Parts: sequence; C-alpha cells; structure tokens
Amino acid sequence: MYFSHSKKTTLNQEKALSLLKTGRNIFLTGSAGTGKTYVLNQYIEYLKERKIPVSITASTGIAATHLEGTTIHAWSGIGIKNSLSPRNLNDLKEKKYLKKNIDKSKVLIIDEISMLHKKQLDMVNMVLKYFRETNEAFGGIQLILCGDFFQLPPIGERNEINRDKFSFMSQAWLDANLSICYLTDQYRQTDNNLNDILNEIRTGSISQNSRAILSSNNKELDDDEPTKLYTHNIDVDRINTKHLNSIKGKKKLFHAKIKGNLKLAESVKKSIMAPEHLEIKIGSKVMFVKNNHEKGYLNGTLGNIIRYNEDGLPVVKLLNGYELTAEYEDWRIEDESGKMLVSFQQIPLRLAWAITVHKSQGMTLDVAEMDLSKTFEKGQGYVALSRVKSLSGLNLTAYNSIALEVDGLALKADKRFQELSYGVENYFEQVTLEKQALDFIKKSGGITN
Repeated sequence: MYFSHSKKTTLNQEKALSLLKTGRNIFLTGSAGTGKTYVLNQYIEYLKERKIPVSITASTGIAATHLEGTTIHAWSGIGIKNSLSPRNLNDLKEKKYLKKNIDKSKVLIIDEISMLHKKQLDMVNMVLKYFRETNEAFGGIQLILCGDFFQLPPIGERNEINRDKFSFMSQAWLDANLSICYLTDQYRQTDNNLNDILNEIRTGSISQNSRAILSSNNKELDDDEPTKLYTHNIDVDRINTKHLNSIKGKKKLFHAKIKGNLKLAESVKKSIMAPEHLEIKIGSKVMFVKNNHEKGYLNGTLGNIIRYNEDGLPVVKLLNGYELTAEYEDWRIEDESGKMLVSFQQIPLRLAWAITVHKSQGMTLDVAEMDLSKTFEKGQGYVALSRVKSLSGLNLTAYNSIALEVDGLALKADKRFQELSYGVENYFEQVTLEKQALDFIKKSGGITN
C-alpha cells in the first residue's frame, strides 16, 4: 500500500484513541507537543475502567515516570543484555513474577520508542513469544509504541550508526504489522513562527527566514533567571555552581542513601536526574525530578527554596506561588519476583539554573535560554527548541549548523509514517472501529457495561 507524498495526515487525538481501542498494534507518533502522552493516558484509563490488564513501560526511567510505569528492560527481564540465548530465555521463564506479569497482560505500551535500541525491541518480542508459547508477534498481545524519531536516538556501541540502532529497522517492528497514528494538532506551541521553524527542521528544509528569526532571537527575557539549556554536562555544572556560590548563606548537603547492588546503582544514577550529592542554599533555583501527583509536582516543576522545615527538609515555592516540602523519594530496581535489588533515596530536586538538552526531553518550559553552539548530535537542537511554547519565551544565544539538522534516516522514515497514517485515517469508518473495540474488550476478558 503506497500513498503519495502530497497527501498530508490530519489525524486527531480522538481518532487515534478510537484506533487504539480496536486492539490492533499501533505506533503513535507526531511532533513534540501534539499530545502523545495525553492520548496514552486516556487509553490507559479506558483499559483500567474495563479491567483489561495493561503493562505500562518506557525506554528510559525518566520517560517511565511520566506514565507512572516501569522500564521495558525491567518489565521484560531483558535488563542490560545485548542478546538472549535459549538458556537465558529458560532462566527468565523460571521467574514466577515475570511469567505472571507477561501471561496476564493484554496490552503492552512502550513509550519513547525512539530511545530503545532495535536489538532490545527484538529481544522483547523474543521473550513474549517464548513465554506465551506462540509464534505471534509479541506473543499476541496488543503492542503500542509511542514516540518521535526526531528526538534523541538510542545510545549504541562506539561507531554504531543510527541505521543499526533505530527500532523501526528491527525484525520485531516488521512482525508487529503496526498501524501508524501520526498526530498533527499542536497543544504545546502557541506561536506559529516557532511551529513553522520546528516543522521545517522536521522536514529537513530550514528556510533563510527561519534562520534569520533564530539568529535574531538573542534577547533579554522577562524572567529574572530563565532555565538555561546546554548540550554538555560540564557547562550545566559550571553555571549551576556559579549561581549557587553567588548566593549568600550556608550550603546544605543531602547525600543519597543507596542500598543493594552497587553496580546496578551506577545505572540508576545515570538514568535519573537526582544527584547523589545535592548541595543547596535558601534562594536556590531548583527543579523537581520525579512525578508525584499526590504531592503536587511533576518531573520538571520549577521553584525556589525559601526555607527548611522542622525536619531540615527544603520547602520549595513553585512558580504558581504554591509551597511544598521536598521529602525523600525512592528510585528502585526490583527483580522479577518484586525483590528490591537496588534502592536510591534522595530529595527529588536538582539545581535548575541550567540543565542538559538530553535531560530536558519530555519537559515543557515557559521560558528558556539556550546555547546550542556545541551541538554534537542531530536532533539535539530540535529537542531543545521544542521545549518552549513560543519564541517570546526563548533566548537563543548561539547555535551551530548541526543544531538545525535531523537524522536523514529518521527524516525518510517520518515521511513514510505520514503516508501510512493517511491510509489508516481514511480506511476505517467510526462504526467499524466501535464494533472492533467491543470485540477487543470481550476477547481480553474485560467488562463492557
């Protein structure tokens, strides 16, 4: 099935949700700010209401926290392996907790699929087929992949090219026979100029006009201390330390409490944003680095430390004026039986005068100052620029040529995804979708009333 390049998809969130409900395997994509996570959350709620078991995972620990999920590596048991032998598979199947989880699951969601290596997607497919004793792709459960391949690519081995890393190049992707849902309506960017620039970067055809707009966007922002985005950790640490030292007053140090496997603890440290040693002062600009809906903060919530409570814990005043205490949070990895392998407890804050582009993925910032002059990977500039809602909230101090580039293979794939989404959009009638949704609930043993 082939659709011409001139056809443009206009798939909205409602239609995407209707397609998800049918039980078919789906790749949910679209540019930053089109509400992919929102649609996933709507579908998760729908499944839970109908008592259909859903497994919510993501390629990284940061992304998993947005959906209250776990990493796909932990859920499937593949961990940090690069390949699976028959013996590995047999050992995994012996683990009761893992087997129970996989056997009962009717839907598997993997968010931020762009950052999952193709080898890993193949391994997840292999594990599910083996556990469920079927040759059907992913063991016959509904697979929902979500993400945008213009975001940052997976971390691979040294000298490994993106063609060898992108999950859409895997056999498992082909086996899954995914329907493509390409969302187009913008919910983050309120500024047409910024939206046009981002779309030009996505199509690999950045105009002189857009370059001129970006070059002239080096300006003072209304915000006293906008969050600064850099491509390298060294610059981020330098700025944060400089600002911290410029505040009068005493530093307070919070050390992480680490228990369990120290080797695993190293991987936890890399995948989360909470520092092992948090140094703060009253007046520090900070950012919450975990989702806790009950307490009223999310990964990326900004504020300032205004005092310490009677237990010596920092009290943060958020940008909306709300005050809350930052208490210790626990990041942990558990084995297949639910036994704790490693626990990392820390105050869920980090200094936020500056952060890396990599750590900003998934965030929305009202105002930001960016230095993209040392951009070293295609896609970094796109991720950074798409964090803000409008050009009025952006101060771009510098950028290099790589900052406006995206990966060539991701570009080709994206065009194809748009064509295939156009086909999906025009192929199904709403009545048919509703009947298929009902059939899927019954097949999954869910409740229909």
